[in-house]
Amino acid sequence: MDKTEKSSTLSKEIGLRIINRRKQLKLTQEQLAEKAELSHQFFSCVELGKKNMRAENIIKISKVLGLSTDYILTGKSNEIDLNNIVSLLKPLNEKQLKCIEEIIMQFILAVNSNKD
Repeated sequence: MDKTEKSSTLSKEIGLRIINRRKQLKLTQEQLAEKAELSHQFFSCVELGKKNMRAENIIKISKVLGLSTDYILTGKSNEIDLNNIVSLLKPLNEKQLKCIEEIIMQFILAVNSNKD
């Protein structure tokens, strides 16, 4: 795979991570573009992997999506991503936290059983 193909593949992977998070947050491209102060056309190209982003745009997008720049670029979570999850848990009461704990344990069991 040459340098151009690697760049294209990376751009498509970044675009997919952005699409997935945008959809998870139930945002349209237009809404995300407005929040990030970027154009809708820009997001269309980025999500399709047709456009590379400058560092300042990656930072804007990561803030709006509540993701680390590491995750956007590499797909690997870091402390910022974990802190975002913890912040979602803070307002929950004890009963809700126990429910979430059970869901996580069941999820881990399911994922581990799929490895076999």
